[in-house]
Amino acid sequence: MSTVKNVSSLVPQEIIEQKILLIRGYKVMLDKDLAALYGVTTGNLNKAVNRNLDRFPDDFMFQLNLKEVKNLIFHFGTSSWGGTRKIPKAFTEHGILMLSSILKSKRAIHVNIAIMRTFVKLRQMLSRHKVLGTKLSQLERKIEKHDEEIQSIFKAIHQLMSPPESPKRRIGFHAD
Repeated sequence: MSTVKNVSSLVPQEIIEQKILLIRGYKVMLDKDLAALYGVTTGNLNKAVNRNLDRFPDDFMFQLNLKEVKNLIFHFGTSSWGGTRKIPKAFTEHGILMLSSILKSKRAIHVNIAIMRTFVKLRQMLSRHKVLGTKLSQLERKIEKHDEEIQSIFKAIHQLMSPPESPKRRIGFHAD
């Protein structure tokens, strides 16, 4: 039980959630954010990854392209003096899991557990949203059907409430 407290106090889940980005259809975390969470430099994290590249296929880790980097700078902003000098690497959930096999510190283990729990929580939230979305669509369809039926009922009531039209008397000379 004490490990659960250690993990949650080490890195709050909200911090991890803020670091998860959607790039190329993957939920990813950047190398600099992971390095900060693990308590290592980005350079050291990338050195460890480069020594074990066979563990990181393209769906586990990929390098951002210049357009993606510019987009990140646009959204999050960095100063012209600071920021990254190298193009960042993005790690998917599986890539982050693989990092645990090459980073051996206790902190890395606890941070990895916290990150995995966050990914699971996000997946559960998305699943609930899909279920709610489906139920909402079904409800909308029912309401639309009921609206049509209610409109026809109102139309019938209005027809019953309005007096029948009496034949109008024609004006002028009539030859019958």
